[in-house]
Amino acid sequence: MSSPRETFLRLVNGVCDGPYEDLADLYGEQTHVTHPFHPLSPPPLHSRSELHAHFTAAPPVGRTLNRKPVDVRIHETADPEVIVAEFAYQGVVAETGEAFTVPCVFVMRIRNGLIIESRDYIDHVASARAWGQLDRLLTALRPQTSSTVEGTAQP
Repeated sequence: MSSPRETFLRLVNGVCDGPYEDLADLYGEQTHVTHPFHPLSPPPLHSRSELHAHFTAAPPVGRTLNRKPVDVRIHETADPEVIVAEFAYQGVVAETGEAFTVPCVFVMRIRNGLIIESRDYIDHVASARAWGQLDRLLTALRPQTSSTVEGTAQP
C-alpha cells in the first residue's frame, strides 16, 4: 500500500509521463474530485470511471506539452489521510519552444493508497495558455448576448 506522499507523486508524475490509462487506478472506486478555481465550474468527478474518462480524453489539439512537476512541497496534516501538496507543472511547448509554468495546490485525502477526495487548485489560465486554448477559454467566459429579452429588442 502506498503512502499519501507516494500516491500523490505517482499522480503528478503520471500526468506528465503517462500512461494516462492507469491514472484512474490511483483513485478509489467512489471519490470526490473538484477543481474549485476552474473558471467554467465543471462538475465534480465522483468515480474511477469518470476519472478514467477525464484522464484519457483527447488533449487540446495542436500542442504537445513536455512537462514535469517542480518545486514539490508536501505538507502532512494532523489527519494522516490528508496532505496538502504545492507544486507547479513546468515545461516547454514542443511545437513553439514556449516555456510555461502552471502553479498548483492539491488538498487530498488518501486512504489505503487510493485518493478518495481531492481539491485541485490549478492556475487554469496558465494551463489554457500553455495548451494554446486561452482564446477558447475567454470566449466561453464571455456572457452570451441575445438580441431580444422577453420579446423586446435590445440596442
